[in-house]
Amino acid sequence: MTQTARGTGSDLGVGAGVPRPDGLLKVTGEFAYSSDLYLADMLWGATLRSPHPSAWIRAVDVGPALAMPGVHAVLTHEDVPGERFYGLEHKDQPVLAIDQVRYQGEPVAIVAADHPETARRAADAIVVTYEPREAVTDPRRALFDPGCPKVGPEGNLVRHQPVRVGTVPPTAEVVVTGEYEVGMQDQAFLGPESGLAVPAEDGGVELFVATQWLHVDQDQIAPCLGLPKDKVRLALAGVGGAFGAREDLSMQVHACMLALRTGRPVKFVYGREESFFGHVHRHPARMRYEHGATREGRLVYVKAEIVLDGGAYRSSSPAVVGNAASLGVGPYEVDNIHIDAYGAYTNNPPCGAMRGFGAVQACYAYESQMDRLAEACGLDPVEIRVRNAVSQGSRMATGQVIDSPAPLAGMLRELAAMPLPGSSCSPDLRALPGGVAQTTHGEGVRRGVGYGVGIKNICFSEGFDDYSTARVRVELLGDEPHILVHTAAAEVGQGLVTVQAQIARTELAELADLGAARVTVAPADTSVGSAGSSSASRQSYVTGGAVRAACVAVRERLAALRAEHPGLGPAELLRAHGPVEETREYRHRPTHPMDPLTGQGDSHVQLALCVHRAVVDVDVDLGLVKVVELAAVQDVGKILNPPALEGQIHGGSAQGLGLALMEEIQVRDGRVLNPSFTDYLIPTILDMPPMRLSILENPDPAAPYGLRGAGEPPTLSSTPAIAAAVRAASGLALPRVPIRPQDIALAPAAPAR
Repeated sequence: MTQTARGTGSDLGVGAGVPRPDGLLKVTGEFAYSSDLYLADMLWGATLRSPHPSAWIRAVDVGPALAMPGVHAVLTHEDVPGERFYGLEHKDQPVLAIDQVRYQGEPVAIVAADHPETARRAADAIVVTYEPREAVTDPRRALFDPGCPKVGPEGNLVRHQPVRVGTVPPTAEVVVTGEYEVGMQDQAFLGPESGLAVPAEDGGVELFVATQWLHVDQDQIAPCLGLPKDKVRLALAGVGGAFGAREDLSMQVHACMLALRTGRPVKFVYGREESFFGHVHRHPARMRYEHGATREGRLVYVKAEIVLDGGAYRSSSPAVVGNAASLGVGPYEVDNIHIDAYGAYTNNPPCGAMRGFGAVQACYAYESQMDRLAEACGLDPVEIRVRNAVSQGSRMATGQVIDSPAPLAGMLRELAAMPLPGSSCSPDLRALPGGVAQTTHGEGVRRGVGYGVGIKNICFSEGFDDYSTARVRVELLGDEPHILVHTAAAEVGQGLVTVQAQIARTELAELADLGAARVTVAPADTSVGSAGSSSASRQSYVTGGAVRAACVAVRERLAALRAEHPGLGPAELLRAHGPVEETREYRHRPTHPMDPLTGQGDSHVQLALCVHRAVVDVDVDLGLVKVVELAAVQDVGKILNPPALEGQIHGGSAQGLGLALMEEIQVRDGRVLNPSFTDYLIPTILDMPPMRLSILENPDPAAPYGLRGAGEPPTLSSTPAIAAAVRAASGLALPRVPIRPQDIALAPAAPAR
């Protein structure tokens, strides 16, 4: 996607509300997504997937598929030209199943045909003989039962990360305990997995694909194809949402294998049902927490066990466990901590990255506990959070000192002071639980208010070599200066392309003639160095830092040329000396792995805070919930683009609402029961309430422009705030999200509040 902007530095630079060049195209349906890719001579790919969550493969007969007219290739694991396993950090996932399948939907064979329906019918014609076996679906059993069958290569433990600080006293003046559960959430992006692989004349392949991390895809694809990386060239196609699920491979290797085998371009487009089986999901979690405090509500200790179900393969589960452990007590000061966080292999669907990345699950539990503690101490839910809030100089559970502004207490007070919405007595049925279905006209409806606080790490953690690369070129096109910014950073809907152009204009605006220059952001591809993943709320920080550094280098070179030739403007200099181009890598300050026994260490680059207040109306007879309003206060360090930032907060809050009330992949005995948007519900415009926002700018001196990653924190705090509001309205404990209607309507009657 090439985007060009023209204007003055003041109205298109950092901090301005620059409109997205792709916005109108997306609204009108003219934007080209990866599923729209087309070449006249291309073939269509399809995948045969296992119907069993756990089984031995005894035989595969591809003959019936090969005999079908229009079928050009049918491949199994025996046809993988290079390494047969891949993975984000650990190569434990087969390109195509070899002797067994470990989850329902695991790819077994792939087909290329001249029509998509032919390809699907050919895949169905392949005969696979399975020997089903016991599926391991309970993560606690997988971890703690010595007799449980092994799913992982060496057992069922992906990672155990303890956190030990001080001692955990057996008693405190006030003790509250709770067991909490978070269901399996799907990223539910609207653009399904898709891409086009084109064989190249040099024996390599070019892949146009919707992904979050071009270079890590390349690192995994090339060994499986038996090719050097320079012969596997990737370009970013239009991405229809991601939220973590596009960090792992889906159809990438399969498309390339078929393209190289047939000598023809091969396109894959998953259907919606296949998409549910074709990507990772948010880890479901089971958590046990114990909080001890003084009668005044000061935390004395926190004890927690967090079990995350990673499913059949490793993916990013180790890092998710690390996040859950390091952020497991939330943004609160507490001297004694005892946390055990586990990731488990099971035969459930694979889980990996999703917005919030381990912090979401822990946040729901520790915030639920803070509400219980407030009630036990006779305190307001805001006050107990204020009394324990971290601030600059506080130590996190890992011992890491918060060395930048963290005004949590003030944020909470500001949130609590915001006016509440008016009465629910509205003649508009859309304002009531059940909406236009007319399930109620106000009878049985109770209002509740709840609060949630979340703290999220920004950028990659625990010693990962996290960096981004940017190339900036200034040249003349005709008689006008032109700035070209080129990175491999994936635009997945967050507005990153726009921000890169804003940074370029800001850094180069002081060169007079360039103040009105055109700025173009080149399409992302692997011809420039890695930009890392569009995840962990990191791209504005790291790629923004790289673009800024490359612009500064260009500016310095132009200034040196100007000093040599006084009196010449930038246009004359460029005409005389040709283009000026600089490439720079940007790395944030180093992080360190958590100690494997104590969890101590400076594991995170940056921490970001968001607080939410939710107001809900609950029909306690039918269990229906209407979120009336969400209010949020978030510290972002520096606003780069106000409308884009507000969109991130709204979007993160919407996904938190979905997790609180409706979104869950239903899995029974390892089988997915609802792989469709008919049965997997996501919030629509009718479900999202008005939002009241306060966005704070307390700069982080270690970050470019002082910014603080903003995309994930709202996803954390919105879920427990909504759950707390539903509890306040219903009087029920509700220890699990999503809260389903039967959890309210079929619960024992609770007294009105």
